[in-house]
Amino acid sequence: MSLLDHAIWWQVYPLGACGAPIHDRDGADAGHRLRRLDAWLDYAIELGCSGLLLGPIFASSSHGYDTLDYFRIDARLGDDADFDEFMSQCRARGLSVMLDGVFNHVGSAHPLVAESQAQGGGLVQIRDGQPAPWEGHGDLALLDHRNPAVADLVVEVMLHWLRRGIAGWRLDVAYAVPPEFWREVLSRVRAEFPEALFLGEVIHGDYEAIVHEGTLDSVTQYELWKGIWSSIADSNFWELAWALERHQEFSEEFVPQTFVGNHDVTRIASEVGDAGAALAAAVLFTVPGMPSIYYGDEQGFQGEKGHGRDADAPLRPALPASPAELGADGWWLYRLYQQLIGLRRRNAWIARGKLEVLAKDNEWLEYVVRGEAHELHVRLELGDVPSAVVSVDGSQSFNWGASQ
Repeated sequence: MSLLDHAIWWQVYPLGACGAPIHDRDGADAGHRLRRLDAWLDYAIELGCSGLLLGPIFASSSHGYDTLDYFRIDARLGDDADFDEFMSQCRARGLSVMLDGVFNHVGSAHPLVAESQAQGGGLVQIRDGQPAPWEGHGDLALLDHRNPAVADLVVEVMLHWLRRGIAGWRLDVAYAVPPEFWREVLSRVRAEFPEALFLGEVIHGDYEAIVHEGTLDSVTQYELWKGIWSSIADSNFWELAWALERHQEFSEEFVPQTFVGNHDVTRIASEVGDAGAALAAAVLFTVPGMPSIYYGDEQGFQGEKGHGRDADAPLRPALPASPAELGADGWWLYRLYQQLIGLRRRNAWIARGKLEVLAKDNEWLEYVVRGEAHELHVRLELGDVPSAVVSVDGSQSFNWGASQ
């Protein structure tokens, strides 16, 4: 069975979660911080997750998306030995690991940039003698995906880390890379690793075309993410109904990656409050797709995306040394996540089920998911006391809110 059918990911931004300095790095480069995540592996398992979706771990200038070396673990996190031991700890628990591959651009200090400038072109795009920036970011230089050597490099990087035990790749900014590039690269990688999973980050664009033309397995379902938090915040389940109908259209073509939070967006609990976050979780685990939980959302972590150099810092906090040091006020939501994930794992058919919206109004919504001769029914209500009731094959499986 493919990871698309059963994986539930705990997404972690390692540089932040492990307490590494992002910008002011003087005297703090060396460390074995990656191993701090060892203490959280059982926590993820007990939550119900089966895999870790890791943010950037390769050598970079600051936040990880400005890569300096695809083959070297960032010194702030450790070294190859730390990575190998971490992977051993994950394998011992049956946890799959997906890495974040930033193959649209590199950091401006990457050796390829100076090399391409000196040659007037190369693996990095050069315009008027300068590296072409990505979306105006002068510290990020676009790779030249027309150059066959770039495809060779990406294939080499992917195979290197797949051979060391990872299960697949999250492809950063996948929507900005030509689909024919992905098609060539992934066909070459799948020749050795046919079961590897490739998840494209797609914030906007034609999801189906990007999946099919690029031969990706899945893409990030930002439309549904927006529909979930916005409909709860605005007491407008008409918006969520529309997003769910769109989600079903996508689900007929591929298995989308579903989420209510990640390293780039304001925390769900900050958007809609604790009760709203519980409703959002109920949607996340009862619709088709491959769900991921951004670390701390299951505890109601707060954090709003800001502006400027440190805009993402509130979204990417350091974890305490162990789960035992978490505050007491978030464990009720953790237990609610456990219930919902347990329901999802007992009904893995939901991942490829067919969703139908039955009825809706501003403050309530009903939908059903059908598959493999089973039926899951969900009723969500807002109002003074939000609630979510889920039944599987006519038997109530989850009840939270008004009746509690």
